[in-house]
Amino acid sequence: MREVESRTKPRRVVVVGAGIAGLAAAHRLLERGARVTVVEASERVGGKLLAGEIAGARADLGAESMLARRPEAITLAREVGLGDALQPPATATASIWTRGALRPMPKGHVMGVPGTAAALAGLLTEEGLARIGRDADLPRTEVGEDVAVGAYVAARLGREVVDRLVEPLLGGVYAGDAYRISLRSAVPQLYRAALSHTSLTEAVREIQARTATAPQTGPVFMGLRGGVGGLPPAVAASVRARGAEILTGTPVTELRRTTAAGADGPTWRVVAGDRVLHADAVVVAVPASAAAALLRAEAPAAAAELAAVEYASMALVTLAYRRAGTALPDGSGFLVPPVDGRTIKASTFASRKWAWIDEENPDLLVLRTSVGRYGETAILDRDDAGLVDVSRHDLREATGLTATPVATRVTRWTDGLPQYPVGHHARVARVRAHVAALPGLAVCGAPYDGVGIPACVASAYAAVDQVTGVPRVTADPVPSAPGAAGE
Repeated sequence: MREVESRTKPRRVVVVGAGIAGLAAAHRLLERGARVTVVEASERVGGKLLAGEIAGARADLGAESMLARRPEAITLAREVGLGDALQPPATATASIWTRGALRPMPKGHVMGVPGTAAALAGLLTEEGLARIGRDADLPRTEVGEDVAVGAYVAARLGREVVDRLVEPLLGGVYAGDAYRISLRSAVPQLYRAALSHTSLTEAVREIQARTATAPQTGPVFMGLRGGVGGLPPAVAASVRARGAEILTGTPVTELRRTTAAGADGPTWRVVAGDRVLHADAVVVAVPASAAAALLRAEAPAAAAELAAVEYASMALVTLAYRRAGTALPDGSGFLVPPVDGRTIKASTFASRKWAWIDEENPDLLVLRTSVGRYGETAILDRDDAGLVDVSRHDLREATGLTATPVATRVTRWTDGLPQYPVGHHARVARVRAHVAALPGLAVCGAPYDGVGIPACVASAYAAVDQVTGVPRVTADPVPSAPGAAGE
Protein backbone atom coordinates (compact mmCIF):
# COMPACT_ATOMS: atom_id res chain seq x y z
CA MET A 1 0.00 0.00 0.00
CA ARG A 2 1.15 3.55 -0.59
CA GLU A 3 0.71 6.20 2.05
CA VAL A 4 -1.12 9.44 1.21
CA GLU A 5 0.06 12.45 3.18
CA SER A 6 -2.27 14.17 5.58
CA ARG A 7 -2.80 17.91 5.50
CA THR A 8 -4.82 19.78 8.04
CA LYS A 9 -5.03 23.12 6.20
CA PRO A 10 -7.25 23.06 4.30
CA ARG A 11 -9.03 20.35 6.29
CA ARG A 12 -8.87 16.91 4.66
CA VAL A 13 -12.06 14.79 4.79
CA VAL A 14 -12.77 11.31 3.48
CA VAL A 15 -16.37 10.49 2.57
CA VAL A 16 -17.13 6.78 2.52
CA GLY A 17 -19.93 6.06 0.06
CA ALA A 18 -20.93 7.77 -3.18
CA GLY A 19 -24.69 7.49 -2.98
CA ILE A 20 -26.63 10.72 -2.96
CA ALA A 21 -25.86 11.28 0.75
CA GLY A 22 -22.12 10.85 0.31
CA LEU A 23 -22.02 13.03 -2.80
CA ALA A 24 -24.11 15.73 -1.12
CA ALA A 25 -21.73 15.64 1.86
CA ALA A 26 -18.73 16.05 -0.46
CA HIS A 27 -20.44 18.94 -2.23
CA ARG A 28 -21.11 20.76 1.05
CA LEU A 29 -17.61 20.02 2.40
CA LEU A 30 -16.05 21.66 -0.65
CA GLU A 31 -18.13 24.75 0.06
CA ARG A 32 -16.56 24.77 3.53
CA GLY A 33 -13.06 24.73 2.03
CA ALA A 34 -12.21 21.10 2.75
CA ARG A 35 -10.05 18.82 0.62
CA VAL A 36 -12.25 15.84 -0.13
CA THR A 37 -11.82 12.24 -1.23
CA VAL A 38 -14.93 10.14 -1.83
CA VAL A 39 -14.48 6.38 -1.73
CA GLU A 40 -17.10 4.02 -3.21
CA ALA A 41 -17.02 0.23 -3.17
CA SER A 42 -19.13 -0.24 -6.30
CA GLU A 43 -18.15 0.71 -9.82
CA ARG A 44 -20.55 3.64 -10.08
CA VAL A 45 -21.87 6.57 -8.07
CA GLY A 46 -25.50 7.04 -7.16
CA GLY A 47 -26.54 4.22 -4.85
CA LYS A 48 -30.29 3.66 -5.22
CA LEU A 49 -30.56 6.34 -7.90
CA LEU A 50 -29.95 4.84 -11.33
CA ALA A 51 -30.86 6.16 -14.76
CA GLY A 52 -31.03 3.66 -17.60
CA GLU A 53 -32.95 2.86 -20.76
CA ILE A 54 -35.41 0.38 -22.17
CA ALA A 55 -36.15 -0.06 -25.87
CA GLY A 56 -34.12 3.11 -26.45
CA ALA A 57 -36.20 5.12 -23.99
CA ARG A 58 -34.54 6.80 -21.03
CA ALA A 59 -36.05 5.83 -17.69
CA ASP A 60 -35.26 5.61 -14.00
CA LEU A 61 -34.40 2.12 -12.79
CA GLY A 62 -34.40 3.17 -9.14
CA ALA A 63 -36.09 6.02 -7.29
CA GLU A 64 -37.96 8.25 -9.72
CA SER A 65 -39.05 11.36 -7.84
CA MET A 66 -38.10 13.79 -5.10
CA LEU A 67 -40.35 15.40 -2.51
CA ALA A 68 -40.43 19.00 -3.73
CA ARG A 69 -41.69 20.53 -0.50
CA ARG A 70 -38.38 19.86 1.16
CA PRO A 71 -35.78 22.17 -0.39
CA GLU A 72 -32.56 20.18 -0.08
CA ALA A 73 -32.65 17.95 -3.17
CA ILE A 74 -34.17 20.57 -5.47
CA THR A 75 -31.60 23.14 -4.35
CA LEU A 76 -28.75 20.67 -4.85
CA ALA A 77 -30.00 19.88 -8.36
CA ARG A 78 -29.97 23.56 -9.22
CA GLU A 79 -26.52 24.04 -7.73
CA VAL A 80 -25.06 21.36 -10.01
CA GLY A 81 -26.63 22.75 -13.17
CA LEU A 82 -29.85 20.74 -13.40
CA GLY A 83 -32.30 23.57 -12.77
CA ASP A 84 -33.62 23.49 -16.32
CA ALA A 85 -34.12 19.71 -16.11
CA LEU A 86 -36.42 19.86 -13.08
CA GLN A 87 -39.92 18.77 -14.01
CA PRO A 88 -42.98 17.90 -11.91
CA PRO A 89 -45.17 14.92 -12.76
CA ALA A 90 -47.57 15.51 -15.64
CA THR A 91 -50.25 13.86 -13.52
CA ALA A 92 -50.38 12.73 -9.91
CA THR A 93 -53.82 11.14 -10.09
CA ALA A 94 -53.34 7.64 -8.75
CA SER A 95 -55.51 4.69 -7.75
CA ILE A 96 -55.68 1.90 -5.21
CA TRP A 97 -56.16 -1.57 -6.68
CA THR A 98 -58.25 -3.28 -4.05
CA ARG A 99 -61.22 -5.63 -3.83
CA GLY A 100 -60.97 -6.32 -7.55
CA ALA A 101 -61.10 -2.75 -8.88
CA LEU A 102 -58.98 0.36 -9.38
CA ARG A 103 -60.40 2.91 -6.96
CA PRO A 104 -59.43 6.62 -6.90
CA MET A 105 -56.79 7.56 -4.35
CA PRO A 106 -58.68 9.38 -1.58
CA LYS A 107 -57.92 12.96 -0.66
CA GLY A 108 -58.11 14.53 2.76
CA HIS A 109 -55.79 12.22 4.66
CA VAL A 110 -52.34 12.30 6.29
CA MET A 111 -50.38 9.25 5.09
CA GLY A 112 -53.66 7.39 4.75
CA VAL A 113 -55.16 8.55 8.04
CA PRO A 114 -58.40 10.46 7.33
CA GLY A 115 -59.86 13.47 9.07
CA THR A 116 -63.37 12.15 8.47
CA ALA A 117 -64.89 8.86 7.41
CA ALA A 118 -66.28 10.54 4.30
CA ALA A 119 -62.72 11.08 3.02
CA LEU A 120 -62.40 7.33 2.41
CA ALA A 121 -65.84 6.76 0.91
CA GLY A 122 -65.54 4.54 -2.13
CA LEU A 123 -62.43 2.84 -0.84
CA LEU A 124 -63.62 1.22 2.39
CA THR A 125 -66.66 -0.90 3.06
CA GLU A 126 -69.63 0.55 4.95
CA GLU A 127 -68.40 -1.32 8.02
CA GLY A 128 -64.95 0.22 7.65
CA LEU A 129 -66.39 3.72 7.34
CA ALA A 130 -68.61 3.20 10.36
CA ARG A 131 -65.60 2.05 12.41
CA ILE A 132 -63.84 5.36 11.69
CA GLY A 133 -66.83 7.17 13.15
CA ARG A 134 -66.30 5.47 16.52
CA ASP A 135 -62.94 7.18 16.99
CA ALA A 136 -64.43 10.22 18.74
CA ASP A 137 -66.06 8.02 21.38
CA LEU A 138 -63.05 5.86 22.24
CA PRO A 139 -60.87 6.49 25.31
CA ARG A 140 -57.37 7.83 24.78
CA THR A 141 -54.80 5.53 23.18
CA GLU A 142 -51.40 6.17 24.76
CA VAL A 143 -48.50 6.23 22.30
CA GLY A 144 -45.67 6.56 24.85
CA GLU A 145 -42.20 7.03 23.44
CA ASP A 146 -43.25 5.38 20.17
CA VAL A 147 -45.80 3.04 18.68
CA ALA A 148 -46.33 1.20 15.40
CA VAL A 149 -48.31 3.20 12.86
CA GLY A 150 -50.57 0.28 12.05
CA ALA A 151 -51.28 -0.65 15.65
CA TYR A 152 -52.16 2.89 16.66
CA VAL A 153 -54.33 3.69 13.63
CA ALA A 154 -56.10 0.33 13.82
CA ALA A 155 -56.87 0.90 17.51
CA ARG A 156 -58.44 4.25 16.72
CA LEU A 157 -60.00 3.74 13.28
CA GLY A 158 -60.02 0.01 12.60
CA ARG A 159 -57.81 -2.32 10.59
CA GLU A 160 -59.51 -1.60 7.29
CA VAL A 161 -58.05 1.92 7.16
CA VAL A 162 -54.60 0.46 7.75
CA ASP A 163 -54.91 -2.49 5.41
CA ARG A 164 -56.49 -0.66 2.47
CA LEU A 165 -54.67 2.69 2.56
CA VAL A 166 -52.04 3.28 5.26
CA GLU A 167 -50.25 0.02 4.50
CA PRO A 168 -49.84 0.54 0.72
CA LEU A 169 -48.81 4.17 1.19
CA LEU A 170 -46.16 3.34 3.79
CA GLY A 171 -45.16 0.30 1.74
CA GLY A 172 -44.41 2.62 -1.15
CA VAL A 173 -41.89 4.49 0.99
CA TYR A 174 -40.33 1.72 3.10
CA ALA A 175 -41.42 -1.55 1.45
CA GLY A 176 -42.21 -2.38 5.06
CA ASP A 177 -45.00 -3.51 7.36
CA ALA A 178 -47.26 -0.79 8.78
CA TYR A 179 -47.73 -2.86 11.92
CA ARG A 180 -43.97 -2.61 12.60
CA ILE A 181 -43.14 0.86 11.25
CA SER A 182 -42.56 3.61 13.81
CA LEU A 183 -45.18 6.34 14.03
CA ARG A 184 -42.65 8.72 15.53
CA SER A 185 -40.08 8.23 12.77
CA ALA A 186 -42.32 7.69 9.73
CA VAL A 187 -45.19 10.11 10.40
CA PRO A 188 -43.83 12.50 13.05
CA GLN A 189 -46.61 15.05 12.66
CA LEU A 190 -49.17 12.38 13.57
CA TYR A 191 -47.06 11.27 16.52
CA ARG A 192 -46.93 14.80 17.89
CA ALA A 193 -50.67 15.22 17.37
CA ALA A 194 -51.36 11.90 19.13
CA LEU A 195 -49.60 13.20 22.23
CA SER A 196 -52.10 16.03 22.62
CA HIS A 197 -55.33 14.60 21.18
CA THR A 198 -57.62 11.78 22.21
CA SER A 199 -59.36 11.57 18.83
CA LEU A 200 -57.10 10.69 15.87
CA THR A 201 -59.49 12.13 13.29
CA GLU A 202 -59.58 15.37 15.27
CA ALA A 203 -55.77 15.41 15.27
CA VAL A 204 -55.72 14.96 11.48
CA ARG A 205 -58.22 17.77 11.02
CA GLU A 206 -56.04 20.04 13.13
CA ILE A 207 -53.00 19.19 10.98
CA GLN A 208 -55.06 19.91 7.87
CA ALA A 209 -56.32 23.20 9.28
CA ARG A 210 -52.82 24.27 10.21
CA THR A 211 -51.62 23.43 6.71
CA ALA A 212 -54.52 25.37 5.18
CA THR A 213 -53.48 28.56 7.00
CA ALA A 214 -50.11 28.49 5.24
CA PRO A 215 -50.75 26.60 2.01
CA GLN A 216 -47.70 25.48 0.10
CA THR A 217 -47.58 26.36 -3.55
CA GLY A 218 -45.93 24.39 -6.30
CA PRO A 219 -45.77 20.67 -6.96
CA VAL A 220 -45.50 18.11 -4.19
CA PHE A 221 -43.03 16.01 -6.18
CA MET A 222 -40.33 16.76 -8.71
CA GLY A 223 -38.42 14.70 -11.23
CA LEU A 224 -35.63 15.36 -13.70
CA ARG A 225 -35.73 15.14 -17.46
CA GLY A 226 -33.78 11.99 -18.18
CA GLY A 227 -34.53 10.65 -14.69
CA VAL A 228 -33.53 11.53 -11.13
CA GLY A 229 -30.79 8.94 -11.62
CA GLY A 230 -29.00 11.78 -13.39
CA LEU A 231 -28.61 13.73 -10.14
CA PRO A 232 -25.69 11.76 -8.63
CA PRO A 233 -23.50 11.92 -11.79
CA ALA A 234 -24.14 15.67 -11.97
CA VAL A 235 -23.15 16.14 -8.32
CA ALA A 236 -20.10 13.93 -8.88
CA ALA A 237 -19.06 16.01 -11.89
CA SER A 238 -19.41 19.20 -9.86
CA VAL A 239 -17.40 17.71 -7.00
CA ARG A 240 -14.61 16.59 -9.33
CA ALA A 241 -14.56 19.96 -11.09
CA ARG A 242 -13.79 21.61 -7.76
CA GLY A 243 -10.84 19.36 -7.09
CA ALA A 244 -12.26 16.44 -5.12
CA GLU A 245 -11.25 12.88 -5.90
CA ILE A 246 -13.87 10.14 -6.30
CA LEU A 247 -12.58 6.58 -6.19
CA THR A 248 -15.02 3.92 -7.39
CA GLY A 249 -14.47 0.18 -7.18
CA THR A 250 -12.57 0.90 -3.97
CA PRO A 251 -13.98 -0.72 -0.83
CA VAL A 252 -12.94 0.63 2.54
CA THR A 253 -11.67 -2.20 4.70
CA GLU A 254 -10.41 -0.34 7.77
CA LEU A 255 -11.19 2.85 9.65
CA ARG A 256 -9.00 3.71 12.62
CA ARG A 257 -7.99 6.72 14.66
CA THR A 258 -4.28 7.37 14.63
CA THR A 259 -1.69 10.11 14.88
CA ALA A 260 0.01 10.86 11.60
CA ALA A 261 3.39 12.54 11.40
CA GLY A 262 3.03 16.31 11.40
CA ALA A 263 -0.64 16.27 12.37
CA ASP A 264 -1.94 18.60 15.09
CA GLY A 265 -3.80 15.78 16.82
CA PRO A 266 -5.49 12.46 16.19
CA THR A 267 -6.43 11.81 12.58
CA TRP A 268 -8.27 9.05 10.78
CA ARG A 269 -6.58 6.27 8.84
CA VAL A 270 -8.74 4.90 6.05
CA VAL A 271 -7.66 1.79 4.16
CA ALA A 272 -9.33 1.99 0.75
CA GLY A 273 -8.33 -0.60 -1.81
CA ASP A 274 -4.54 -0.41 -2.13
CA ARG A 275 -4.37 3.07 -0.64
CA VAL A 276 -4.10 4.40 2.89
CA LEU A 277 -5.72 7.80 3.32
CA HIS A 278 -5.13 10.03 6.32
CA ALA A 279 -7.81 12.58 7.10
CA ASP A 280 -8.91 15.00 9.79
CA ALA A 281 -12.48 13.79 9.49
CA VAL A 282 -14.53 10.98 7.99
CA VAL A 283 -18.17 10.99 6.91
CA VAL A 284 -19.61 7.47 6.71
CA ALA A 285 -22.45 7.47 4.15
CA VAL A 286 -23.08 3.78 3.52
CA PRO A 287 -25.86 1.34 4.46
CA ALA A 288 -26.16 0.31 8.08
CA SER A 289 -24.43 -3.07 7.80
CA ALA A 290 -21.45 -1.59 5.97
CA ALA A 291 -21.26 1.26 8.48
CA ALA A 292 -21.34 -1.26 11.32
CA ALA A 293 -18.37 -3.10 9.84
CA LEU A 294 -16.36 0.11 9.49
CA LEU A 295 -17.16 1.41 12.97
CA ARG A 296 -16.63 -1.83 14.86
CA ALA A 297 -13.03 -1.07 15.84
CA GLU A 298 -13.47 2.53 17.04
CA ALA A 299 -17.18 2.75 17.91
CA PRO A 300 -18.30 -0.77 18.82
CA ALA A 301 -21.51 0.36 20.54
CA ALA A 302 -22.59 2.31 17.47
CA ALA A 303 -21.64 -0.63 15.29
CA ALA A 304 -23.80 -2.98 17.34
CA GLU A 305 -26.80 -0.68 16.96
CA LEU A 306 -26.29 -0.37 13.20
CA ALA A 307 -25.84 -4.11 12.76
CA ALA A 308 -29.37 -4.55 14.11
CA VAL A 309 -30.95 -2.35 11.41
CA GLU A 310 -33.04 -4.49 9.08
CA TYR A 311 -33.59 -3.91 5.38
CA ALA A 312 -36.23 -4.80 2.80
CA SER A 313 -35.31 -6.00 -0.68
CA MET A 314 -37.31 -5.27 -3.79
CA ALA A 315 -37.21 -5.40 -7.56
CA LEU A 316 -38.39 -2.95 -10.18
CA VAL A 317 -39.75 -4.39 -13.42
CA THR A 318 -39.70 -1.91 -16.30
CA LEU A 319 -41.75 -2.76 -19.39
CA ALA A 320 -41.99 -1.01 -22.77
CA TYR A 321 -45.02 -1.47 -25.05
CA ARG A 322 -45.88 -0.24 -28.51
CA ARG A 323 -48.33 2.61 -27.98
CA ALA A 324 -50.54 1.65 -30.90
CA GLY A 325 -53.34 -0.57 -29.65
CA THR A 326 -52.23 -0.35 -26.00
CA ALA A 327 -54.77 1.20 -23.66
CA LEU A 328 -54.32 2.07 -20.00
CA PRO A 329 -56.64 3.56 -17.39
CA ASP A 330 -56.27 7.26 -16.65
CA GLY A 331 -53.79 8.41 -14.05
CA SER A 332 -50.19 7.87 -13.11
CA GLY A 333 -50.50 4.35 -11.69
CA PHE A 334 -51.76 2.48 -8.67
CA LEU A 335 -50.85 1.06 -5.28
CA VAL A 336 -51.71 -2.45 -4.13
CA PRO A 337 -52.60 -3.31 -0.50
CA PRO A 338 -50.89 -6.52 0.65
CA VAL A 339 -54.19 -7.70 2.12
CA ASP A 340 -55.47 -8.28 -1.44
CA GLY A 341 -52.90 -11.01 -1.99
CA ARG A 342 -51.42 -9.66 -5.22
CA THR A 343 -47.76 -10.02 -6.14
CA ILE A 344 -46.88 -6.50 -7.26
CA LYS A 345 -47.14 -3.73 -4.70
CA ALA A 346 -47.42 -0.82 -7.15
CA SER A 347 -47.30 0.17 -10.79
CA THR A 348 -46.28 3.47 -12.33
CA PHE A 349 -47.45 4.47 -15.79
CA ALA A 350 -44.14 6.23 -16.40
CA SER A 351 -45.04 7.61 -19.82
CA ARG A 352 -48.12 9.21 -18.28
CA LYS A 353 -46.43 10.41 -15.13
CA TRP A 354 -43.41 12.02 -16.75
CA ALA A 355 -44.00 14.25 -19.78
CA TRP A 356 -40.39 13.96 -20.91
CA ILE A 357 -40.71 10.18 -21.37
CA ASP A 358 -43.86 10.69 -23.43
CA GLU A 359 -42.28 13.46 -25.53
CA GLU A 360 -39.08 11.54 -26.22
CA ASN A 361 -40.86 8.27 -27.06
CA PRO A 362 -44.18 8.97 -28.79
CA ASP A 363 -44.43 5.40 -30.08
CA LEU A 364 -43.81 3.71 -26.71
CA LEU A 365 -45.53 3.28 -23.39
CA VAL A 366 -43.17 2.72 -20.46
CA LEU A 367 -44.53 1.14 -17.26
CA ARG A 368 -42.95 0.07 -13.99
CA THR A 369 -44.03 -2.39 -11.38
CA SER A 370 -42.43 -2.98 -8.00
CA VAL A 371 -42.22 -6.33 -6.24
CA GLY A 372 -41.04 -7.22 -2.75
CA ARG A 373 -41.82 -6.09 0.77
CA TYR A 374 -40.16 -6.60 4.13
CA GLY A 375 -40.16 -10.32 4.92
CA GLU A 376 -41.11 -11.34 1.38
CA THR A 377 -38.16 -13.29 0.06
CA ALA A 378 -39.67 -16.12 -1.96
CA ILE A 379 -40.94 -13.88 -4.75
CA LEU A 380 -37.51 -12.32 -5.20
CA ASP A 381 -35.98 -15.77 -5.62
CA ARG A 382 -37.68 -15.98 -9.01
CA ASP A 383 -35.57 -15.26 -12.07
CA ASP A 384 -36.09 -12.12 -14.14
CA ALA A 385 -38.48 -13.86 -16.52
CA GLY A 386 -40.59 -14.99 -13.58
CA LEU A 387 -40.84 -11.45 -12.19
CA VAL A 388 -41.85 -10.17 -15.61
CA ASP A 389 -44.53 -12.87 -15.86
CA VAL A 390 -46.10 -12.06 -12.48
CA SER A 391 -45.97 -8.34 -13.27
CA ARG A 392 -47.73 -8.86 -16.59
CA HIS A 393 -50.32 -11.07 -14.90
CA ASP A 394 -51.15 -8.47 -12.27
CA LEU A 395 -51.17 -5.64 -14.82
CA ARG A 396 -53.62 -7.62 -16.93
CA GLU A 397 -55.86 -8.24 -13.91
CA ALA A 398 -55.74 -4.59 -12.81
CA THR A 399 -55.89 -2.74 -16.13
CA GLY A 400 -56.85 -5.22 -18.84
CA LEU A 401 -53.44 -4.80 -20.49
CA THR A 402 -52.90 -7.90 -22.66
CA ALA A 403 -50.29 -6.60 -25.11
CA THR A 404 -46.84 -8.19 -25.25
CA PRO A 405 -44.04 -5.81 -24.22
CA VAL A 406 -41.34 -5.08 -26.79
CA ALA A 407 -38.73 -4.97 -24.01
CA THR A 408 -38.49 -5.71 -20.31
CA ARG A 409 -35.87 -4.97 -17.68
CA VAL A 410 -35.59 -6.14 -14.08
CA THR A 411 -33.56 -4.14 -11.57
CA ARG A 412 -33.01 -5.78 -8.19
CA TRP A 413 -32.38 -3.73 -5.09
CA THR A 414 -31.19 -6.24 -2.51
CA ASP A 415 -31.39 -4.73 0.98
CA GLY A 416 -32.51 -1.54 -0.67
CA LEU A 417 -34.61 0.12 2.02
CA PRO A 418 -33.80 0.36 5.75
CA GLN A 419 -36.70 -0.37 8.06
CA TYR A 420 -37.86 2.10 10.69
CA PRO A 421 -39.48 -0.06 13.39
CA VAL A 422 -40.81 1.15 16.71
CA GLY A 423 -37.92 2.72 18.63
CA HIS A 424 -35.98 3.69 15.51
CA HIS A 425 -35.58 7.30 16.69
CA ALA A 426 -33.99 6.09 19.93
CA ARG A 427 -31.60 3.79 18.08
CA VAL A 428 -30.50 6.65 15.83
CA ALA A 429 -29.97 8.88 18.87
CA ARG A 430 -27.79 6.21 20.49
CA VAL A 431 -25.74 5.76 17.31
CA ARG A 432 -25.17 9.49 17.03
CA ALA A 433 -24.22 9.80 20.69
CA HIS A 434 -21.59 7.06 20.35
CA VAL A 435 -20.25 8.57 17.13
CA ALA A 436 -20.16 12.10 18.57
CA ALA A 437 -17.71 10.88 21.20
CA LEU A 438 -15.14 10.53 18.41
CA PRO A 439 -14.21 13.96 17.02
CA GLY A 440 -14.06 14.14 13.26
CA LEU A 441 -16.52 11.29 12.65
CA ALA A 442 -20.13 11.47 11.42
CA VAL A 443 -22.68 9.19 9.79
CA CYS A 444 -25.46 9.99 7.33
CA GLY A 445 -27.86 8.51 4.82
CA ALA A 446 -31.08 6.55 4.62
CA PRO A 447 -30.67 4.54 7.88
CA TYR A 448 -31.05 7.65 10.01
CA ASP A 449 -33.35 10.54 9.12
CA GLY A 450 -35.61 9.38 6.29
CA VAL A 451 -35.24 7.30 3.16
CA GLY A 452 -36.21 9.92 0.57
CA ILE A 453 -33.73 11.91 -1.49
CA PRO A 454 -34.23 15.25 0.32
CA ALA A 455 -33.95 13.52 3.71
CA CYS A 456 -30.68 11.87 2.67
CA VAL A 457 -29.27 15.20 1.48
CA ALA A 458 -30.31 16.87 4.74
CA SER A 459 -28.69 14.04 6.69
CA ALA A 460 -25.48 14.61 4.75
CA TYR A 461 -25.49 18.31 5.52
CA ALA A 462 -25.98 17.59 9.23
CA ALA A 463 -22.97 15.25 9.12
CA VAL A 464 -20.88 17.97 7.49
CA ASP A 465 -21.95 20.40 10.18
CA GLN A 466 -20.79 17.91 12.79
CA VAL A 467 -17.30 17.32 11.38
CA THR A 468 -16.73 21.00 10.58
CA GLY A 469 -17.86 22.24 13.98
CA VAL A 470 -21.15 23.88 12.99
CA PRO A 471 -23.86 23.32 15.63
CA ARG A 472 -26.51 20.89 14.39
CA VAL A 473 -30.19 21.77 14.48
CA THR A 474 -32.14 18.60 15.26
CA ALA A 475 -35.31 18.03 13.27
CA ASP A 476 -37.77 15.22 12.84
CA PRO A 477 -37.07 12.95 9.91
CA VAL A 478 -39.34 13.70 6.97
CA PRO A 479 -39.54 10.72 4.66
CA SER A 480 -40.27 11.37 1.03
CA ALA A 481 -43.96 10.73 0.69
CA PRO A 482 -44.87 8.07 -1.81
CA GLY A 483 -45.25 9.06 -5.42
CA ALA A 484 -48.32 8.47 -7.53
CA ALA A 485 -47.57 4.78 -7.56
CA GLY A 486 -45.71 4.61 -4.32
CA GLU A 487 -42.12 4.54 -5.47
